Amino acid sequence: MAKIRLTLIGRRHDWVRPLFDGPCSRLRTGVLGCLVEVSPMRATSLTRACPVPQEARGGILRRYLLPPLLLVLAATVPLTAQGQSYPSKSIRIIIPFPPGNTLDTMTRLIGPILIERLGQNVIVDNRAGASGMLGLELAAKAPSDGYTLVGGQGGTLVVVPQTFKKVPYDPFTDFAPIALSTRNYMGLAIHPRVPFKSMQDLIAYAKANPGKLSFGTGGQFAVPHLALEMLRVNAGFTYLLVPFKGTAEAVTAVTGGQIDAVMAGITGLATHVQSGKLRLLAVTARTRAQEFPNVPAISETIPGFEPFAAWFGYLAPVGTPREIVVRLNQEINRAMALPDVKEKLNSLGLTVVTESPEYLAQTLKTDFEKVGKLIRDIGFRQQY
Repeated sequence: MAKIRLTLIGRRHDWVRPLFDGPCSRLRTGVLGCLVEVSPMRATSLTRACPVPQEARGGILRRYLLPPLLLVLAATVPLTAQGQSYPSKSIRIIIPFPPGNTLDTMTRLIGPILIERLGQNVIVDNRAGASGMLGLELAAKAPSDGYTLVGGQGGTLVVVPQTFKKVPYDPFTDFAPIALSTRNYMGLAIHPRVPFKSMQDLIAYAKANPGKLSFGTGGQFAVPHLALEMLRVNAGFTYLLVPFKGTAEAVTAVTGGQIDAVMAGITGLATHVQSGKLRLLAVTARTRAQEFPNVPAISETIPGFEPFAAWFGYLAPVGTPREIVVRLNQEINRAMALPDVKEKLNSLGLTVVTESPEYLAQTLKTDFEKVGKLIRDIGFRQQY
């Protein structure tokens, strides 16, 4: 029997369960919503019971935010055909950081769209710990069936494997790249009382006063620290490093006047820059950022300075079938390209990328080599 598939997205969908009790309906719930398959007659009953806009009925693929849920009527499909294709069960996306992290935010943003497109629940599984290694190890050991994905970024896939002695995964042999979804850039910001008006002023002061300019970063030998080291090597100055557990602590220290400057992702700086608590001297983007057109790129002062590892994307365990990787790449790219999604991500300082799995693989290889050369140049020894 043909069925109507309804995707109910929202936290408060338990009240609709009685509407679907019976032999010809199924209800599956998940973190981001629930999926219901019902007969056309029961779908009609539901649309009469719920405040669904008239234009959303009849199988038109549109999304409406309704308190307490979002109701989408998808196309009529035979259940037997649907069960034979991927996906046939919930998909888990492991995020190796706590809720609120950039990867977590963008995954929860596209999650409802993936539910709608794939017809299955998408569960965000935050597995923070050990600089992201805990979540990546869990994903690397998962079955290669397309039902476990992991959020990856330059820090965990490029920097960590080259700065820690014992890393429980190999970024090249343990994962199948799916999509590089967003790029980020960092900013170099100072406290307003610091007299520097430009990058030239900062570099001149640091050269004239070796070791006196204090810089904060969210962790030692994390991506911002390595970007700062790249700047030091290229510009030829020294500074006093003050590492913190995270970006928020480093930014707080600068706004409080405890240290002079900070190198951090623009997401953690933007609000403070806009409020006047910080002054943004430069950005690591290849060109001036659209959000801060009056702030120069570091490369304008230091020719040859190129950013690295400032990206976020998704991977699957190695061995995941190619057709599944391609399908996931297409659906993630389609979700990222939606105007409302792009607008939200842009507001967080992220630039959407919609490229092939091979693009992520090549970016990973290029950045790995670039970071490796920098680590050798500064004489860094692996820790722990």
